[in-house]
Amino acid sequence: MLNVPTLWTVFVVNFLALGVIWAYVTRSYPKFAAARFWMASSFVGATGAMTALIRLFIDSSLPLLLGAGGVIAASCLAAMGIQRFYDRPVSWRLMSATGGLSLAGVALFMVGFEHMQLRMLSYTLGQALPLVLALRLLLWPPKGRASPGARLSGIVILAILTILGARTIGNLLGFDLSAKAGGQVHAVMVLGLMFLSMTLNFGFLLMAMDRLRGEVADLALLDDLTGVANRRHLLQRLSEECARSERSGAPFSLLVIDLDGFKTINDTHGHAAGDACLQHFTLMAQTRLRPGDMLARTGGDEFCVVLPSSSLREAAGIARRVLEVCRQDAEACTGSDIPIAISIGVAQWDAGIGAYPDRLMANADHALYAAKKNGKNDFAVYDPVPSLSPDALGPDFGQRTFA
Repeated sequence: MLNVPTLWTVFVVNFLALGVIWAYVTRSYPKFAAARFWMASSFVGATGAMTALIRLFIDSSLPLLLGAGGVIAASCLAAMGIQRFYDRPVSWRLMSATGGLSLAGVALFMVGFEHMQLRMLSYTLGQALPLVLALRLLLWPPKGRASPGARLSGIVILAILTILGARTIGNLLGFDLSAKAGGQVHAVMVLGLMFLSMTLNFGFLLMAMDRLRGEVADLALLDDLTGVANRRHLLQRLSEECARSERSGAPFSLLVIDLDGFKTINDTHGHAAGDACLQHFTLMAQTRLRPGDMLARTGGDEFCVVLPSSSLREAAGIARRVLEVCRQDAEACTGSDIPIAISIGVAQWDAGIGAYPDRLMANADHALYAAKKNGKNDFAVYDPVPSLSPDALGPDFGQRTFA
């Protein structure tokens, strides 16, 4: 025979343990906002269950009312944690109104005048509505497919809603399935809800692990200073583009960019100023790139831009735009501002490069050296077969091609 007080005691202990786990996650990863809500949900739920147990020693409805408030608040906090996990704003007003109205209904039909069915309906709505509002984010996240942890959490919430619905229907049909009535059916439901609530928290933990693992993977592919792709990410992307072009024959291009006189900036103004110049250039360059283009810092003052599905002419046009924005910014410098000048080498993938991105990078490097030799603050394109006509690339191309 299942003993309801014993089940609630187990519930309290387990949720205190979950609260400690979430507290550790919150302390270790302070920027992970969802963990704070899930920690609060665990502790508030445990406190609510602990308060409800006081009724064993006090003949009063107050412990049950306070316990119901704790459970409803725990459900609201869990749903708010899901919203924060997906970077959605948390509506304290909506959740407070939902929980407050539900608890007011419980109090009205418990203390004002006894009506078991309406009391349990109010209690159930307070638990269910916040979870229903968050369910869509778990099963149909705004970006991409649901993670395994999110799917598990969504399935568990559906199971919780099923039990809450069955309890409500049973009460409406005349069966008293409330905590006051006790009974084995109520005990089985408490056991099921307790198991599912614990499983829901494990789903949240899986979601957190997926998020943190993804952030670690992103950090391994991003430059710490500028936030753009690093050399490792660049080589991965170039390998993918080379393989795609080798299959389809469609071109793509690469820009190699070097900041002119960067060593002088570091020696004259200090490394902090040099870092600021790199960050400033990154922001300027990104304003002239298209969606799908990838800017990467390959080390020091060197950058690359992968231009998918771009011919040599299109790549030269983008190089010109990046060069022009840097020139305009340098002309606007006054006082202690540090002007930034760049040289750019442009190269296009061809069948001779095949699946070897280092060959494409070498071609772009050759063009970069030519731009620097041509006086810096300029760009040049790599053309393995120089045209007989100097204007073959257009009258406004105005840059040097070479073999």
